[in-house]
Amino acid sequence: MRLRVLIVTSILIPINSLWLMTASLWNAGYPTTVSLFFNTIFFLFLLTLLNQSSQSIFPKPIFSTKDLLAIYIMLTISSAINGLDMLQLIGSIIAGPYALATAENDWQALFMRHIPSWLLVSDKLILENYIQGDSSLYLKSHLMAWLFPALIWSSFTICLVLVMLGLTLALSSRWVSKEKLSYPVIQLPLRMVQNNFWNNRLMWVGFTVGASMGCFNGLHFFLPFLPTLGKPINLGQYLTQPPWNAMGWLPIAVHPFAIGLSFFIPIDISFSCWFFYFFWKLEKVGAAFLGMRNEFPYVEEQTTGAYVGFAITALWASYKYVGHNLAKSNSLQMNSHHRPESSPRFTRERSVGRLSIGILAIGLIGITIFCLFIGMSVKSILIFFVIYFLISIAIGRIRAELGSPVHDLHFSGPGRMMVAGLGSKRFSPVDLTIISLFWYFNRAYRSHPMPCVLEGFKLGERIEISPFQMSAYVLSAVVFGSICGFWAHLHSAYNHGYAGRLWSAYETFNRLTSWLTIPTENIFPYASAFCFGGMLAGILSSFRRNFIWFPLSPVGFVVSSSWAMNPFWFSIFLSWAIKAFILKYGGLGLYRRTTPLFLGLVLGEFVADSIISITGTVWKVPTYIWYG
Repeated sequence: MRLRVLIVTSILIPINSLWLMTASLWNAGYPTTVSLFFNTIFFLFLLTLLNQSSQSIFPKPIFSTKDLLAIYIMLTISSAINGLDMLQLIGSIIAGPYALATAENDWQALFMRHIPSWLLVSDKLILENYIQGDSSLYLKSHLMAWLFPALIWSSFTICLVLVMLGLTLALSSRWVSKEKLSYPVIQLPLRMVQNNFWNNRLMWVGFTVGASMGCFNGLHFFLPFLPTLGKPINLGQYLTQPPWNAMGWLPIAVHPFAIGLSFFIPIDISFSCWFFYFFWKLEKVGAAFLGMRNEFPYVEEQTTGAYVGFAITALWASYKYVGHNLAKSNSLQMNSHHRPESSPRFTRERSVGRLSIGILAIGLIGITIFCLFIGMSVKSILIFFVIYFLISIAIGRIRAELGSPVHDLHFSGPGRMMVAGLGSKRFSPVDLTIISLFWYFNRAYRSHPMPCVLEGFKLGERIEISPFQMSAYVLSAVVFGSICGFWAHLHSAYNHGYAGRLWSAYETFNRLTSWLTIPTENIFPYASAFCFGGMLAGILSSFRRNFIWFPLSPVGFVVSSSWAMNPFWFSIFLSWAIKAFILKYGGLGLYRRTTPLFLGLVLGEFVADSIISITGTVWKVPTYIWYG
């Protein structure tokens, strides 16, 4: 590992963590709610500017291409750990039960006896200071109260990412090196470290458009009398008659970064993305037409099943290749089809296989010990984490193929799938309580670490960073990022107060209360919806593999039902239409010449959004702009 990279990241990761955690307290921008984190692009932008300017002083640039991208990867992974759907919510889990328990909600009697005391903070005065603010983390009583829970939950979170790293190592030789996946999310950082990128006029045209729109919209938060550009127009408000009013929210909004990012999505997949967006809407219209009530057609359950089904089909398509590589890691004999054992390529593949098995084993053992020690049953551990890591694999594959601006999957994780599909009576109160504690990384999946790790390996492959070196960078980012995330969270909360961020504790523990007070059997419609979503994803995957002409991708089907797709579908549609026009009338030559324009759109808006977010963080002004 490069010492220069470690020194820079040791400075930037704490700053980045403090930015993310403090901004979250008053909604001053959420960089990690979209696939490409604007905070890490902003840091890479500053470093590349520093590199460019240093060439007039020093004979060589301060950072090499490998240095810049290694720093970017570590910042991205630490941001995923510190994101809205990871450690930004962990405080609610640790503080929520004792801080919010009342005689009316009866949490004390219902479930708090099932949670080991060392996982939580229970002192009322310490919790009051944490919630109200105007205090300091650096009091001895505060530090001692939080030290053990922070270490335990950090270690558990690290084990989660270790499993993702092990899965990435196992899959990377095929998904990174063999398959021609587009990886749209890495295109901007990859081009930013190239000198010719900064000399392209079209890029600066796109940058100007994106930055202007981002700045103009951002100023609205500080000067409310200013209008906004591209503000969502809800077409759903004009559909007032049944059954068409079942479509609900149907916004048309223009986001430069989403247009730019979607330009690098394969055209058939971007078509599938907006096509299936309307497929899900029309499902609701059809249900309303037939007079179906309640939650039918169970879109959330179908979506979760689709994620799981898509992951299974992706693994099935890769199992021979991956199994072959893993088997080689323990093989001492070579058959006639293999290279000699002394081959450097074979030695490297065998070592990568062994490394993936070792990291997977450490992560899974750590998760299992933690869960067993706090009372979770083996059955629940197995079901919960099989579903969770299948969803993780699906998100990684989706990002590699589609690069969708969002993949949130709100409120539809393993906990809901288990209880809705099997019934809460099948699980003990202890199991249900522990599943509820895992809400901090299962509420939604926007800042998921798995695709960030996978994209890091793809970047490493492009600039010849070995899997072993990349694993070291990832591990350093995960461990240091977790430590800095807890520190930044507690520092910000004790200074500014955490009262406005306890809603996630209400969400998970109120749901737990419902599970415990109203036990349910198997809910057949939910289970059927899970199966239907998984089967449809599998069928679409099979059609894509066997019929080249088939226009619909399972990736678009899986991701398009998410809540966060609403404000971005129109931008994806616009980008698809523009790209289709360019390819039809200008061919690949025109497409390649225009790519800097779309990269500039992304970079310009991200730089503007970063400045607005930092300003809002300092001035305590909400600047949450993505969803209008």
